[in-house]
Amino acid sequence: MEMELDDNKYESTLAKYKTNLKDEDIQAKVAKLIETKVAENDTKAVKELLFSCIDLTTLNSTDSEVSVMKFTEKVNEFDDKYPHIKNVAAVCVYPNFAEVVKDTLRVDGVNVACVSAGFPSSQTFIEVKIAETLLAVQLGANEIDIVISIGEFLDGDYQTMCEEIQELKDACKAAHLKVILETGALKTASNIKKASILSMYAGADFIKTSTGKMQPAATPEAAYVMCEAIKEYYDKTGNKIGFKPAGGINTVHDALVYYTIVKELLGEEWLNNKMFRIGTSRMANLLLSDILEEEIKFF
Repeated sequence: MEMELDDNKYESTLAKYKTNLKDEDIQAKVAKLIETKVAENDTKAVKELLFSCIDLTTLNSTDSEVSVMKFTEKVNEFDDKYPHIKNVAAVCVYPNFAEVVKDTLRVDGVNVACVSAGFPSSQTFIEVKIAETLLAVQLGANEIDIVISIGEFLDGDYQTMCEEIQELKDACKAAHLKVILETGALKTASNIKKASILSMYAGADFIKTSTGKMQPAATPEAAYVMCEAIKEYYDKTGNKIGFKPAGGINTVHDALVYYTIVKELLGEEWLNNKMFRIGTSRMANLLLSDILEEEIKFF
């Protein structure tokens, strides 16, 4: 009986929102937005803002303490070489490197982010997910990126999915929790909307499109649905949740598309690196090259 009541809690939460979406409608809205609005945002000021929203990330099997230290040192050096440009938002690594980043960073305002809780598949015991998150925070992470239990969500087991997020939110203590939906696995706009609402309801500080480890990763259509969900959730609860597209963001134009979606759906209050992040390390040099009007290969 208790499980049935809990299931009803999540279903009744979803019932307050518009979740029955048509994929073709979203595609048409996104196409119109890109055609009519992106060009006006192609400015130096917007690119500088986008640069400051980057989560500079290294998530490789070949990462080591030495390589992560060197990676982090580049962020320190950036402050010295380009003092007129605001630095990236965070350095994102596996949890075993949280302390390396924390000890190496010498600049203010750059966060230590860690993927955690069985990233990227989220397929491990909840006890392991909690322990990994607790350790990452203990060693210096002030942002944690986790992946929802996608299989449970697709099976309609919203209780298991949401209770995991709640437990991991508790494990984060003061650290911010970014919840990755892995939108490519969710496939439909309706699923993305439901997963967005449930993740926010369960305690996400940010919702994020993708791990970057599976295809398709971020898409403008997924971003549109997620930003609509954030807006609806804010209107109903007063809680402002951040948004992060990640994976498959390969060009400056791609970044401008995501900026435009956030601007048009959520407004100016979200256009800062407290509420908007971009998960793409390759974009750092591309944005710098555009900002400085010469080819830059700094990172």
